[in-house]
Amino acid sequence: MARKIGSRYTAHQILGRGSAGTVWLGEGPEGPVAIKLLREDLASDQELVGRFVQERTALLDLDHPRVVAVRDLVVDGDDLALVMDLVRGTDLRSRLDRERRLTPAAAVAITADVADGLAAAHAAGVVHRDVKPENILLDMQGPLGPGGAHPALLTDFGVAKLIDTPARTKASHRIIGTPDYLAPEIVEGLPPRAAVDIYALATVLYELLAGFTPFGGGHPGAVLRRHVTETVVPLPGIPDELWQLIVQCLAKAPASRLRASELAARLHDLAPLVAHIPPLDVDEPGAEPHAEAYEDDPYPTLPDAPRRAAVPLVPGSSPDSNRDTHTSMRVPGPDELSGGPLGTARAPRAPGQRRPGSARNKAAVRRRRLVVSVAGAALAAALGVGTWLVTAPDTPDAPAPDTPRSAPVR
Repeated sequence: MARKIGSRYTAHQILGRGSAGTVWLGEGPEGPVAIKLLREDLASDQELVGRFVQERTALLDLDHPRVVAVRDLVVDGDDLALVMDLVRGTDLRSRLDRERRLTPAAAVAITADVADGLAAAHAAGVVHRDVKPENILLDMQGPLGPGGAHPALLTDFGVAKLIDTPARTKASHRIIGTPDYLAPEIVEGLPPRAAVDIYALATVLYELLAGFTPFGGGHPGAVLRRHVTETVVPLPGIPDELWQLIVQCLAKAPASRLRASELAARLHDLAPLVAHIPPLDVDEPGAEPHAEAYEDDPYPTLPDAPRRAAVPLVPGSSPDSNRDTHTSMRVPGPDELSGGPLGTARAPRAPGQRRPGSARNKAAVRRRRLVVSVAGAALAAALGVGTWLVTAPDTPDAPAPDTPRSAPVR
């Protein structure tokens, strides 16, 4: 059913729903548009409406080929809406769901496009704050680039900032974002600067190459702690220049990361180096190993719980159809973040190989130690018998030595 949005726009068809609102296919004076209609409870928040109006100029002035343009902001009764360009294509998460990982050429090309868009936004004083595959659109009508990559555009500028009003965050110590892509300084409660977008985009690049995020998986609180305490492990099969670029942009200290313009330039320069590299062959940490991995293991144990590209904050929740996951989370306290010494994220492994530190590997090590211990005990007992035979009196009445027995392996 069609509905009017303000005096200039008509929403015809729902394209998707998310935690922030509903996205409609709409019509305006200049043709088709996408209309993001925010939730009614957001529209009734007068402070948010005020911030909405204040952000109008900055969002409308953000004009770049790699950014989905905001054409209008509508405040009309209970309606609070962003009117945006309609992109004919899909989001990057959908492509990842289909292909799991991309070729390095495609990953670098898409990331470079987004970095170009971020450079323009940061120059205009706008921080995105929620860079993730769901907010990167692929223009299927645009020309194909390296690795078969369609032009990438970054969308949803300003939505996280609009929802993250002081009244909503100060009292409850909450932050806005998706756990897998949150920079350490956000987890620690510091104000988000442009560097948080660089960290998130480097996480996206890692995910495009590996098929999983560097710190994701498990409970959201564990994901947040990893961002602060763990270091990322190398990905095999990519040029060292590309890996060093990822490491620099995933630095814990915001000042150590590249700026968006520098990241874009470096990625464009790296394109020839990755032109003919196939998709990486690495297993997601905790993934089920191949059957042959069990052939030499008579006592297999269950593999570690697999990580996922993005974790829901509400147990049992299903992804929204438009994958809009702006969600509030509690900031963990210092004692929660210091749950252990500085660690290293679990390394990806080749198919059929055990990952050091996994449950299966630890069980195998314990079994090997038990077998060695039993063998050592048997050897020691045998040596004792030999010594007894040498020193025992040569009489038929001498008692027989005890027969050593090995304990059963359990």
